[in-house]
Amino acid sequence: MRKDAVVADSTAPDEELMRALYEEHAGPLLAFVLRLVAGDRHRAEDVVQETLLRAWRNADRLQHATGSIRPWLVTVARRIVIDSHRSRQARPQEVDAAPLESMPAADEIDRALRLMTITEALGDLSQAHREALIETYFKGRTVSEAAEVLHVPAGTVRSRVFYALRSLKLSLEERGVTA
Repeated sequence: MRKDAVVADSTAPDEELMRALYEEHAGPLLAFVLRLVAGDRHRAEDVVQETLLRAWRNADRLQHATGSIRPWLVTVARRIVIDSHRSRQARPQEVDAAPLESMPAADEIDRALRLMTITEALGDLSQAHREALIETYFKGRTVSEAAEVLHVPAGTVRSRVFYALRSLKLSLEERGVTA
């Protein structure tokens, strides 16, 4: 016995019907549906599959029909596309891509949160300590340059920076920031 005969004998009538429907109608049906869905191949393939599935479910009714079943398949496919379009129109869009594209990246958000926390902690310092830190750390001046700008001795700038850093550390720890 040939291998083909074994395969043919083992296939159920339902499988043979589906295979025949697919072989005869899937190509032309796909071409038709592609025009209806503006070339979206994945969507068109889903519609063709659903159409052939409905034909298989109504096989007993279609067997008694006279002539070709292609007009019935085309009508079913068209209705599936229309129903799909209507259901998308009735449902609000779940995710709008525009806000996601304008949302800053996670590292930008983290940076902004760190800056906000540091700014708040700097507000807890005395004005003299805050000025010494800003001149040395944020503006990048040396102790001597900061002393000239602030009109205080260099030793005073060093002292203010030391105590400002200590106070800043405590203030950040109170806000949950740990080093």
